[in-house]
Order: sequence, then structure tokens, then C-alpha cells
Amino acid sequence: MSSVRRQTWRSIIPILTLAAGTLFAASASTARGTDLRDAGRTRLTQLITAEQRRNQRERADYQRLHQDVDSISRQAGRRDERVKQAQARADGLAGISGFTAIKGSGLRVTLDDAPQRSGLGKRGGVKPNPDDLVVHQQDVQAVVNALWAGGAQGMQIMDQRLISTSAVRCVGNTLILQGVVYSPPFRITAVGDPGRLRVALDASPDIATYKDYVTEYGLGYEVKTLDHVTLPAYTGNVTMEHATVPQAGERDGM
Repeated sequence: MSSVRRQTWRSIIPILTLAAGTLFAASASTARGTDLRDAGRTRLTQLITAEQRRNQRERADYQRLHQDVDSISRQAGRRDERVKQAQARADGLAGISGFTAIKGSGLRVTLDDAPQRSGLGKRGGVKPNPDDLVVHQQDVQAVVNALWAGGAQGMQIMDQRLISTSAVRCVGNTLILQGVVYSPPFRITAVGDPGRLRVALDASPDIATYKDYVTEYGLGYEVKTLDHVTLPAYTGNVTMEHATVPQAGERDGM
């Protein structure tokens, strides 16, 4: 039995020595300051930054090409009456569709995350979880819906004009709108009668729920009246996903 044990240990010792050497090498690498988590985080941050810059370049290229197409279309309208009439109809719809700038009085609503704190709510309730302390997609959408219901003539979130196909998306505590990422505070600006817009905000049950979290956990909520505000025209891409062919009577205007 003693001979068997000695042979067993002779076979195990090299394995233990190799494992110990690997651990010592890893420890020495860490001691010299190698931080795999930070390296991964840095690469992710660089990737996000690069993608945002690429998106900005593509938006600028699109705007330039859009202007070129519009110029060519108007030149064609001088030679073709049908093109000229179509352009006139498009110009008439541009305002209500968000493709022209709009001026007037209105409101600006600002939503912001709560200060990070580990204590209980102001009323001594349950300790908040991280989701209680950030602005969510439904909060931004609630403000947008209320402002439209209050008769807003036009609206923008941050620096982008909203149109009928605009969609609000949130990832974590960031907002993604038409390919651009924004961090809080989120500013929603609307042109319209300030009184009607405020009434619509106060009547929204979803905003009332958000205000409860404002009171309890310190989320940011501010409504400011604007005597003069200008909303820029929408300059992003418009992709048609659904279309129907008009019938003969519709084409003839009957």
C-alpha cells in the first residue's frame, strides 16, 4: 500500500505544481495592474462612441442628399406641370407632417433621474430599487401623449422633431430616438396653447403615477412655459413600410 501511495503522489505533485504556477502568474499579472473588466468597458465605450459618430456622419450625408433631391424635383417642376402640382401638394402637407419649422408659444417638460441614494423613500416606505430611480420609456411617452392630447401643433424631444413615425425607446437610463442616444435629463418641447397643454398634463393618469415617484424618490419633473419657441423641421429619413395603390376614382380626385 505504501508503494501505491508513493506512486500516486509522484503523479499528483507535477499537476499541483503546474496549477500553482498558473495561479502565481495570474496573481503577478493582476498585481501589475491588469484589469480585464475595465478593458472590456473601455472597448464597449469606444464602440458606442464610434457608432454615434458614424450615425452623425450618415445623418449629415442624408440631409445633403435630401436637399439635392428636393432641388432637382423643384427644377423638374418648372418643366413638368404634373411634378409642379405634386410638389405643391407635398409643400401643403409638410407643415402638419413636421417637415417645416414651427414657431409659437408652448411648454417644455423636463424629466430626470433621481439622485442615487440608499435610504428609504421620503415617506419612510420600502427601500427603492434601481428601477424606481430612473426615467422610463413609458414616462417619456406619457408626456408626449398628453401634449398631443392637449393640442400640440408640433413637438420635439431633445434636439429632434417628432413626426408620426417617431418612436421613443429607452435602454437602461438612456433614450434612443431615431438612431441617436441621449442621457437624462430628457426635455420634451411642444408648441401650442400653454394653458391647454398644462391641463392635459395634469389630467394624465400615467403622469400622476410618475409624480408619485417624484414625491417619494426625488425624480425630476419640471414644466416651463415658453413665450417664444422654434421647433426645427424634421430632417431624418422616412421609410415607407405600408402603401396601397389608389383606385381610378381616387387618382382622378373623385
